[in-house]
Amino acid sequence: MAEKGLSVIKITDKAYPSLLKKIHKAPKQLYVMGSMLKDAECAVAIVGSRLASLYGITSAQKLAYELASKGVVVVSGLARGIDSAAHKGSLKAGGRTIAVLGSGPDNIYPPENKKLASEIVEKGGAVISEFPPGTPPVAINFPQRNRIISGLSLGVVVVEAAKNSGALITADFALEQNREVFAVPGNIDSAKSFGTNELIKQGAKPVITAEDILQELGLRLSVTDAGEEKILRPNLSSDEETIYENMSAEPKYVDDIAGEAGLSANKALELLMKLQLKKLVKELPGKNFIKAG
Repeated sequence: MAEKGLSVIKITDKAYPSLLKKIHKAPKQLYVMGSMLKDAECAVAIVGSRLASLYGITSAQKLAYELASKGVVVVSGLARGIDSAAHKGSLKAGGRTIAVLGSGPDNIYPPENKKLASEIVEKGGAVISEFPPGTPPVAINFPQRNRIISGLSLGVVVVEAAKNSGALITADFALEQNREVFAVPGNIDSAKSFGTNELIKQGAKPVITAEDILQELGLRLSVTDAGEEKILRPNLSSDEETIYENMSAEPKYVDDIAGEAGLSANKALELLMKLQLKKLVKELPGKNFIKAG
């Protein structure tokens, strides 16, 4: 492993991603090539069809570029089509990106993306897998891989997806993990856009620009000394983080929020007030709350 530039991060290690640790059946260890990006708490996944159209490729690169230029880490699966476009868009912006494999980290698939994987690592990103070195890219591994893509991210953007696309599996995992789901609207006559248009019908947030994603996730921008806009997410306590991750655009009653977080109603209400001051949640009549944005 050392010769191949690989390391192992266990779920008990401090370097293990905190967002991923909270999902159901989180991988007990990750095989990593590059940096695990422990500071990459602001990450968004961009996924979609392997047989993408020019519209899909352009949209994925544009969104990834916009997100990366604001300091967001872009997560995807290194597959052909939309995934590759997302990684490339992030790198073009000088950002960091994480590629999650359905094979061993030393067995890059598809093989034509070996150069892209090397560039991801060279520019401060990571290629990761829960599968040990030497594991081949068999079909059964990829749905399992998809739960890690969503688990690393605050939200999942589906750019283009046919009716039975694997990207829709990632969206399903995102919903199970209380992550936000976004979809890029597509041509109603295109089979490649059937899945994304269907997601929007089911309540996914339609996306045109990166700003749509940032607002929905409650991520704010600050201006650096160099005059660049970068993501600023307020520091949250572990209990605040738990409550915030369970919030969405759908109103939730304070008792339900408390139950999901394993807290008393009074404690949950206290934390919700703090989150309001940080402009991350909004109170509605009847002690109902939604994620701000």
